[in-house]
Amino acid sequence: MNVKLHTPKSLQAGSGLSSTKQFLLSLIATTVSIVLTFGTAAVIDSHKKESAKREMVKMVIYDFDKTIAQIQDIDTALSRASRIQQELAVHPEWFDSLRYELLRPLLIIESDFPEITERVFSTNIETFSTIGDVNFVNEVANFYICRRRYKETVLDSIQHDFANKQIMQSLKNVFSVSFPEYCYLNWAFLDDLKDSREKCMKMMRLTEADMESFSRKLVDERDRSERDSMELVRSQEQLKAMELIRQAQEKLSQ
Repeated sequence: MNVKLHTPKSLQAGSGLSSTKQFLLSLIATTVSIVLTFGTAAVIDSHKKESAKREMVKMVIYDFDKTIAQIQDIDTALSRASRIQQELAVHPEWFDSLRYELLRPLLIIESDFPEITERVFSTNIETFSTIGDVNFVNEVANFYICRRRYKETVLDSIQHDFANKQIMQSLKNVFSVSFPEYCYLNWAFLDDLKDSREKCMKMMRLTEADMESFSRKLVDERDRSERDSMELVRSQEQLKAMELIRQAQEKLSQ
């Protein structure tokens, strides 16, 4: 017994229900395609933004580290100057042999802090939209405000003292500058700056390994750029030498 299965007339091609079914299937397929397309694009875009954000944050922290390292060098120089003052208080006869070592803090503090990263961070509106963390932005602003206050309170004051109190001229003038006080101020500002740096690291979930890797990458890129520049110079020198030789050969062949 053969049983033939027939498609119901309601689902046959051309029927209203069949057309509706095909339309729904087509709509579902189109919707899935759109979701996949835009969803994938959104994921890629989100990944790019997150990557750009982390690179920007690392650049700011790297600038923090350069500032902190510079202030630590100043701290070492000021501590040495303070010890010299104490030695001269006990042995004033050592003035002629020790006074020139007091110049070391002055030589170090004359180097200004690079402000390129600070200016980019403070003036570029895209920075705020890319990072998207108000607390981080505020903490970075606090760091740079603290750095400016440090320069005004410590560095500018020391430069003023060296310029006006002539501490190299006499033992009395040496003691007119309180290096222990400057040491304390320097340490206090350094501690605040380190605290801001630590907060920013935690907010952005960065590790010291992340920063070490970023620092190495910057060094490698700088070295590569220097090598490329040297290769360009050498290439130009070789071309110039070859041209001179060619001209000499032409003259000899005449």
